[in-house]
Amino acid sequence: MATDYDKVYRDAKHALGAPTQQFVSFFEDYPKLAAKVLDVGCGQGRDALFIARLGHHVTAVDLSPSGIADLQAEADAEGLSIQAQVADICTYKPSQQYDVIVVDRVLHMLQKEQREAVLKTLCTATHPDSVILIADEPRNIAQFQAVFTQSAHTWVVLMQKRGFLFVQRGV
Repeated sequence: MATDYDKVYRDAKHALGAPTQQFVSFFEDYPKLAAKVLDVGCGQGRDALFIARLGHHVTAVDLSPSGIADLQAEADAEGLSIQAQVADICTYKPSQQYDVIVVDRVLHMLQKEQREAVLKTLCTATHPDSVILIADEPRNIAQFQAVFTQSAHTWVVLMQKRGFLFVQRGV
């Protein structure tokens, strides 16, 4: 049975815990200031809030109205640059290009074809030097690599280890 994340978020603040450590490490070393970041499947914003606190401009999308409400309330209270919106990542179409796209443990909830379609859409929201950071089930990483390999753009693997794939779009 699928998890009802809207209920999970209604029942507990910061239900999924701290930001993903591999994303924290990436952003601690990321040289660009005030980057445009897209957080796909953001939940209550554990990654989005951390990233915005570093001075980046975050667009955050999730299917859960409760998660988005929690995220936006915390962002507003802290004066953070976050635009949060309820959206289904399977039909979401980014309206701009991003420097970094974060996809934290959400793609495994989709069917294989949906995962591929979402990644292909996200690739269109990048420019040369953009980075896509993915945390997901280890069994899906090869599928994600194939999407980047088949892309019209060149992608360089920055980091790949169990359950993580960080890629950067080439020039």
